[in-house]
Amino acid sequence: MTRTENSADTTPAPASARGPVLVTGGTGKTGRRVVDRLRELGVETRAASRSGETRFDWADPATWGPALDGAAAVYIVPLDTSPSPTTAFVEQAVASGVRRLVLLSARGVDVPGYFGDGHEVGGPHGEGERALRASGVEWTILRPGWFAQNFSEGVFLDSVRAGELALPTGDGKAAFVDADDIAAVAVAALTEDGHGGQEYGLSGPRALGMADVLDEIAKATGKRAAYVPVEASVFRAGLVADQGFTDEEAGLWTDALIPITTSREAPVLDGVRRALGREPRDFTDFVRDAAARGAWG
Repeated sequence: MTRTENSADTTPAPASARGPVLVTGGTGKTGRRVVDRLRELGVETRAASRSGETRFDWADPATWGPALDGAAAVYIVPLDTSPSPTTAFVEQAVASGVRRLVLLSARGVDVPGYFGDGHEVGGPHGEGERALRASGVEWTILRPGWFAQNFSEGVFLDSVRAGELALPTGDGKAAFVDADDIAAVAVAALTEDGHGGQEYGLSGPRALGMADVLDEIAKATGKRAAYVPVEASVFRAGLVADQGFTDEEAGLWTDALIPITTSREAPVLDGVRRALGREPRDFTDFVRDAAARGAWG
């Protein structure tokens, strides 16, 4: 039947048209970018965190209900702990009327040995992914690799500023993904149709080693930091002796670098292109913009 002005429109309204979007981790690397993009689109948005405008604490389930009340869609930035609270949160979200869920997972969670031999396939992120698939509502899973922003506002920043980045990554490479691309995909999944049931592997458009990364930063800033490869055991011991890590924390952090060391993070993924119809942002563009904002002084 040809559609006319008087014919009934049975197309489901996007989540944003049916209620606000809740963004957990609303002050984090991807969360705050998702909040900003949603608000630029005029979408009613709740930026939720332990100290944010909407209080949300993974460790305090009493905060979940008020944050979820009336929400139509949720961007979930989970805790990387096991057992994962994501399963219980997803159940409560669905019970409260949420009809669309977008989960920030991680690249390689479904690949045996991705983070080393001592790590089970899936882990906490896998638990969260299973909860979404079983939720009975529309879901999208994002699996980004290592963030480019780790060099400009994260774990590597202080070392880059100090002039020496010592890591146990050898000559390994990674296709670092821009957090702005992750946010753009998340917003598309939260507000547009066509992303339900999709798993988007997210990466940048090319792989770089640590020395390549520091070369890019040096070109943009005129300040060069040296990459110093170290043995994993030396790196782990330094985390404990110099930075106050527990031995378990140091082990997890060291193992998190294994996908770079082995270049498992090097292959370019197609999630940005499939979700947004464009190529991911290049690392050079990320560095230029971060330098312009004074990331490295």
